[in-house]
Amino acid sequence: MLRVENISKTYNDGTQALKGVTFNVQQGEFVAILGESGSGKSTLLRCINRLVEPSEGKIFLGDDEITCASPHALRSLRRRIGMVFQQYNLVNRLTVWTNAMLGDLGVLSSWMGLAGYFPRKSIDRARTYLEQVGVGDKVNSRVENLSGGQQQRVGIARALVQNPGLILADEPVSNLDPVSAKTIMDLLLEINQKNGVTVICNLHSPDLARNFAQRLLVLKEGRIAFDGDPKQIDSSGIEGFYNSL
Repeated sequence: MLRVENISKTYNDGTQALKGVTFNVQQGEFVAILGESGSGKSTLLRCINRLVEPSEGKIFLGDDEITCASPHALRSLRRRIGMVFQQYNLVNRLTVWTNAMLGDLGVLSSWMGLAGYFPRKSIDRARTYLEQVGVGDKVNSRVENLSGGQQQRVGIARALVQNPGLILADEPVSNLDPVSAKTIMDLLLEINQKNGVTVICNLHSPDLARNFAQRLLVLKEGRIAFDGDPKQIDSSGIEGFYNSL
């Protein structure tokens, strides 16, 4: 489904965030990425959908190359990739309903989005996903009045409204308490298993990676230091490896 080939990223200040990263992800996988702050996790996810432009290498979604896509083609490719952010990236003054519907802006004309006009199929899809993530009773609430966990649920619903084949989740639980964090991870796993959506999720917690992911990548100084099944290593083993970074 996704091929990342020799991706490197050097920022204007000379920082080398990624150094020759290569891996493939199959349809339906749940992949966790661990690594210290500054290891390149967020840069890697943002290179996949070109929120950050790679300096070298190629990325393919199916047979389509993301790295050389024109602006029009890139917009089409991004419709197939949902994004869940650490800071939620919601519009606080808008309602839960409107924030979820914004996930469809990639397929609507600009005037439709600005006018708040959404087709029936988009409305039905948003209703379904808001119910699935557990905020169906909050549709008329302003996002600023929700808890962090509820806001992240709205962010997940917004990503699902795109009807993506792949979700990139960048530290989706790092701002949440342990109970809310587990709830969000349960939701991502449900979406992976029930909806058939491939998930790549940046995390700080080895325990969460081991409990939820089928596959673990560890980044160290911009390179892949480990790629394998987290279930093959017990919790202390993963923590020991993670702490050795």
